[in-house]
Amino acid sequence: MKKSFIILLQCISLSLAAQTPSLPSGEIYQNIKKLNVLGSVLYLAAHPDDENTLMLAYLSKDQLVRTGYLSLTRGDGGQNLIGSEQGYNIGVIRTQELLGARRTDGAQQFFSRAYDFGFSKTREETLNFWDEDKVLGDVVWMIRKFRPDVIITRFPPDPRAGHGHHQTSAYLAEKAFSLAADPKSYADQLKFVKPWQARRLVWNTYTPGFTNQPPADEKASFLGVEIGGYNAVLGKSYPEIAAESRSQHKSQAFGTAPVRGERKDYFLHKMGTAARQSLFDDVDMTWKRVKGSAKVQGLVSQAISTYNVQKPEASMDILLKINQELARLDTTDIYVKTKKSEVQDLILQCAGLWFETNPTDFSSVPGMVTPVRISVVKRSDYPVRLKALHWTGAEADSVINAVLAPNTMFTAALQPKLPETIAVSQPYWLKKPITRGMFDIGSQQDIGFPENRPETITRFTFEIGGQTLTFDRAWIYKSTDPAEGEIYRPFEIRPPVTATLTEPVFIFPDQNPKTVTVIVQAQKTRTVGTVRLDLPTGWKSEPASADFDIPEKYHDQYFYFKVTPPAASDEATLKVATRVDGKDYYQSIKTIAHRHIPTQTIFPPAEARIARLDVKTAVKKIGYIAGAGDEVPAALRQMNCDVTMLGEAALAGDLADYEAIILGVRAYNTWERLANYQDKLMEYVKNGGTMIVQYNVPGGMKVNQVGPFAMNIGRDRVAEENAEARFLLPDHSLLNFPNRITEKDFTGWIQERGLYFAENWDKAHYQAPLSMNDKNESPKDGSLLYCQYGKGHYIFTGLSFFRELPAGVTGAYRLFANLISAGKAK
Repeated sequence: MKKSFIILLQCISLSLAAQTPSLPSGEIYQNIKKLNVLGSVLYLAAHPDDENTLMLAYLSKDQLVRTGYLSLTRGDGGQNLIGSEQGYNIGVIRTQELLGARRTDGAQQFFSRAYDFGFSKTREETLNFWDEDKVLGDVVWMIRKFRPDVIITRFPPDPRAGHGHHQTSAYLAEKAFSLAADPKSYADQLKFVKPWQARRLVWNTYTPGFTNQPPADEKASFLGVEIGGYNAVLGKSYPEIAAESRSQHKSQAFGTAPVRGERKDYFLHKMGTAARQSLFDDVDMTWKRVKGSAKVQGLVSQAISTYNVQKPEASMDILLKINQELARLDTTDIYVKTKKSEVQDLILQCAGLWFETNPTDFSSVPGMVTPVRISVVKRSDYPVRLKALHWTGAEADSVINAVLAPNTMFTAALQPKLPETIAVSQPYWLKKPITRGMFDIGSQQDIGFPENRPETITRFTFEIGGQTLTFDRAWIYKSTDPAEGEIYRPFEIRPPVTATLTEPVFIFPDQNPKTVTVIVQAQKTRTVGTVRLDLPTGWKSEPASADFDIPEKYHDQYFYFKVTPPAASDEATLKVATRVDGKDYYQSIKTIAHRHIPTQTIFPPAEARIARLDVKTAVKKIGYIAGAGDEVPAALRQMNCDVTMLGEAALAGDLADYEAIILGVRAYNTWERLANYQDKLMEYVKNGGTMIVQYNVPGGMKVNQVGPFAMNIGRDRVAEENAEARFLLPDHSLLNFPNRITEKDFTGWIQERGLYFAENWDKAHYQAPLSMNDKNESPKDGSLLYCQYGKGHYIFTGLSFFRELPAGVTGAYRLFANLISAGKAK
């Protein structure tokens, strides 16, 4: 049953420039031509940035095929050059970067459940972390769901691919190529999809020379494809589009300039029917693959030939006819479904229809009344009627029956109440703990989606040319920034209250109590409740709990708990519970804001690592030069150090008061002007200071030499976090003062031992106390170097302290305490 529409209606004129722009007429024409192509390609690799954006742009915008990129991971284990986010937090950023890239190159984005646990050297190691059966099942699922004619891998399934994840992506793709067609394989998926056999699988090599010493079974010749062409309709070449797409990967500093001109890519046949002249040899790309579609084929050809670039609405009648004919075909057919969606989007574009729902605030909580504003404008003369609206929280459709006047804004102000059961806007892959290198995703149908499907939507029902068309649009908050202009932000559902600890780790070097600070934030008006710490046996909190009464939404109250550790060493987890309206909440809040992606808010568990740890330091006053972003300074403060962040003004001053100066990760890569202070830093060491340099990558260094004596930074790393750490110099002060380091201190490390170790150092001056290596590799001795220079001490380390310390790895704390204390050792 429908009810009458009793809300505020306004009709006002509004500048077109203030609205989200529709597609340019040339792109509309490009998409009409795409209606005539029924082919598809799935590109497959391991990480964000693995994809060949030029190939994706060429396939999507030149060949006009439906193009997808399946990245097995979200890039959670990579480095971050724009902030301090690590782990799944950087995965959230890279997910949005990939979505931005796909909006540019025209492909669709998908993911498996695999968690990027960091660099791996072999396929065997990778599959030791990942659940091979589940990740393989995800690849099978996406092949069955996307139904590609051609599958392209970026890498070979062997050591030539380098990274173990790269090898694994190709290995799983080749296995899934056959399994996807087998109804006995992953039969539980067949409740939702059908078996599918792609025509062929090829490896997109960089050049033929990349297959140096190919395996014996690789006898096929290469297929070369020219992909560097220029698209006059779009006004860009495919390398230009690809460079814009690639440059979305800002967290990895992958901004790039286009290389204009010819560019040939190569494909090596791997499975299925070999291609002779084209990737799509023997693939029917026409409407002949859809039964009974001859009339649709004729109408599409007519739409292409009669399109008027200066008057897109002139194509409305024929597009509506195509939509009508598609409805008469088998609507379960993937090509019919895909083309119907494309046609209906073209109808919107040609009609000049623009519509959205904007809440008056960027978040709300379940059960709350949430004011929104609906806006609709039609920027053409083609007759359109807005028949009805239905929004989240409404019991039924609201009948409108409003004729939309050309270029006149229709608005409606609503006061919907959100359902009590609506889910909090936590990314679906982060709702459960990560287990065995895998995201725990309960629903088969969620697998593959790049982000959450929206919980809050408005359904717009239009009558256009006698047809009823319905479109769902997510609610989205927008605001105006004086510098940036109009800014959109995803609308969030939040819990009523969040509690965030100020540190991810609390280290207790002795039995003295420490203050644990909790920030309680109200996510709705007038939030009343209690907050407490849930501690393991032997730990004590004073007070046991505290009351809060926060009158305003988004306002914070700070609570300070004095936590006393047990006498004996202990490692545990501290949890924070807030209680509101008789219900306990255990969520914190983290907002990830970078200008190149939409603001992302996640709700991690409100908890922190706590450790009663026998760790001593011989220094207090530390200077820290930030690099690419890390949380080492916070860890130093946990060891009761006084840390000062050293910017340019501080470096220009007197450094003698600092007992140690530490350079953050990739500082020599990211700070151009640091080279101006290198001589001064060396003088600081010479005069008696202690300087610690953490890892940098060898490319893009801002100084010629990072230490007082000759040494190079190489690419050696130890990816196995449990690799044996051998003590080459067991009596060295770095391993003995003020903490005696043992094998036990190298247990519990995460992701890796270290990366970008030193190589070819001056052995007359540098000492290397440690040696380690991955399985079946030669020893790597460059993870930690020490030398005395003048009266002072210089240390280089590739050990991944930037990961271990924020994760609360106690042995890493003890070893790092020794490094900063080097100047006090006798």
